[in-house]
Amino acid sequence: MGLFHVLAIIITLTAVFGYVNHRYFRLPITIGVMTISLIFSLLLILLNGMIPGLDKSSQLLLDNINFDRALLHGMLSFLLFAGALNINLQDLAEHKYSITSLATAGTLISVFIIGISSWFLLGLFNVNLSLIYCLLFGAIISPTDPIAVLSILKTAKAPKSLETKITGESLFNDGIGVVVFLVILEIATGTHDLSSGHIIALFAREAAGGIIAGLVMGYIAFLMLKSVDNYQVEIMITLALTTGGYALADLLHISGPIAIVVAGLLVGNHGRLFAMSEKTRYHLDIFWELMDEILNAVLFVMIGLEILVLTFDHEYLLLCFIIIPVVLLARLISISIPIKLLSLFRSFTPGVIRIMTWGGLRGGISVALALSLPASPERELILLLTYSVVLFSILVQGLTIERLINKLCKKRG
Repeated sequence: MGLFHVLAIIITLTAVFGYVNHRYFRLPITIGVMTISLIFSLLLILLNGMIPGLDKSSQLLLDNINFDRALLHGMLSFLLFAGALNINLQDLAEHKYSITSLATAGTLISVFIIGISSWFLLGLFNVNLSLIYCLLFGAIISPTDPIAVLSILKTAKAPKSLETKITGESLFNDGIGVVVFLVILEIATGTHDLSSGHIIALFAREAAGGIIAGLVMGYIAFLMLKSVDNYQVEIMITLALTTGGYALADLLHISGPIAIVVAGLLVGNHGRLFAMSEKTRYHLDIFWELMDEILNAVLFVMIGLEILVLTFDHEYLLLCFIIIPVVLLARLISISIPIKLLSLFRSFTPGVIRIMTWGGLRGGISVALALSLPASPERELILLLTYSVVLFSILVQGLTIERLINKLCKKRG
């Protein structure tokens, strides 16, 4: 099956699911298309025995999609840039300590709590998964997904300061999470021995390298944007920055997500103010908003279809339900510690811990990281646990976070 045919099938399914959702269900588009995609996948599983070759055709399609590469080395750069483009740098700087502590210390605390808790929990059920692989699961599921978070926040009327914290954390902690994932994966697979020097070097290269590369590439794009006044050319420059910048970061073995977020922030703020005409700003915003909506819908359809590759073991089903409150508790603790410490020096929106705990949605990035694991007995269990948390996160937390925000903010008023 060729690339064009795969794209044709996915885009057609996305359009049909989007139409059905808008016509009959009226759910937020990302949640709606994923729900319909899940139902569609379950129907394919049920019809598997009735229609010969159906399972092979479905498996062939998903093999050609290669979800982890499609997201981590394709769609992610566009989605992160679109998200960063509309973030006010002044608002971000105002909450820099909160966002930095949540994206770094908060993510690391969550990784260790989930890793140790899941190791203990699996042991109670006589499931043999080593501590290092449990920590790897923690690294996969700890980062909140900026794609899922941003799409939900568009409909929730959160206070500006709270929205900035949630958005800023989600944009940066996925880059930190990917670096932590790579470190633990190298230890788990025996690529490198556990060495503090190697870990620090990897962190420095990925994170600091991503920031520096993002600033350099963003500034070059800014100079190019400033020297022309043609919105078609300027949109192409942002496309080149998004695709070429991410590819370059990948070749240099530095964090592509961090580089693109930094570049997007620079273009979206200094570029918007000093290098673009009103006409260019209008067309640029329309283009990236549309790109964001389409790719979001496609991504969530793909998440729904990925259920077809999961190996269901009835012995693990109870674990899938139990792991959800474990992850939520880890999120609560990892949010509470930095915020409680920072609250000694600055004020926070009432209910911020509850909102950020429940609003810490997991999505495609966690699924992609789990799918990128090398084939091993541990992979299937980690993938199943990850998928369970992601589904609960999007379907339950995603559909109720707006209500929680409105309730707590109304109570404050």
